[in-house]
Amino acid sequence: MGKPTGFLEFERELPKKRAVEERINDYKEIETAPTDSNSKQQAARCMDCGIPFCHNGCPLGNIIPEFNDAVYDSNWGLAYEILTSTNNFPEFTGRICPAPCEASCVLGINKPPVAIEYIEKSIIEKAFELGLVKPRIPKHRTGKRVAVVGSGPAGLAAASQLNQAGHTVVLIERADRMGGLLRYGIPDFKLDKNVIDRRLAVMQEEGIEFRTSVNVGVDIKADELQNDFDAVVLTMGSTIPRDVKIEGRQLKGIHFAMEFLSQQNKRVSGIDPVVDHRGAPYKNGQLMATGKNVVVIGGGDTGSDCVGTSGRH
Repeated sequence: MGKPTGFLEFERELPKKRAVEERINDYKEIETAPTDSNSKQQAARCMDCGIPFCHNGCPLGNIIPEFNDAVYDSNWGLAYEILTSTNNFPEFTGRICPAPCEASCVLGINKPPVAIEYIEKSIIEKAFELGLVKPRIPKHRTGKRVAVVGSGPAGLAAASQLNQAGHTVVLIERADRMGGLLRYGIPDFKLDKNVIDRRLAVMQEEGIEFRTSVNVGVDIKADELQNDFDAVVLTMGSTIPRDVKIEGRQLKGIHFAMEFLSQQNKRVSGIDPVVDHRGAPYKNGQLMATGKNVVVIGGGDTGSDCVGTSGRH
């Protein structure tokens, strides 16, 4: 590693967050932009541990010590090359991944783990700043056409990989915009939608075709897909919420989280939230927490998103 004693010299330091009194008045991202100096210092905490269990902790198998070392050396080009060899969209994972790699970090046995997610975000944002993120247009096309159904993280990644293999890819989404849960689920204060649009622009230049407002099974039948394409990849998420069968569940004012959150995503994007992702009218109308006492059942990411959105209302 570039600085073998870094983990002894530097403490874990995550990016600064905007002041609460400022951020509750808008939907901009909570965290401030990473700085080169702090990213380098945090990368220096990655120690020569021998067996980097972070590799196994990461579902993508990111090559973490190597890109940490490149960041410490300010070699952003190499860091970007290493990171994107396993990760299609570091700008997404660097913001919203629960970071199981950090839970697996050897340094975390007796000290705060390396801030891997923060470093990952630093690399990709620096890569965009330096113009390192460029369309990778396949040199040869196979002549095969593939339909990818669903444009969430899985669909975007599948489309990207298939396109790089030289196939002609059509990405189909039933909502009016690409992104799936990234677009209509995760609040803008965690993931600014310009981050999605920036990546979609690159993918379009690479030759991927986007079709929105197409509900497979309704607007286009399965046999039509099979006739028109050599292969079909299904990458849909589940939009069916988990209900609770308890006394009082039928009372007014009780709503599912995703209806509440997706409406707010649309408002921030300047879209009137009249219909849901299926094009059907919201049966409960527009949901706003303004002037109300709110109870959120469930304390995970979705619950915290509801709390943050309600506070802003």
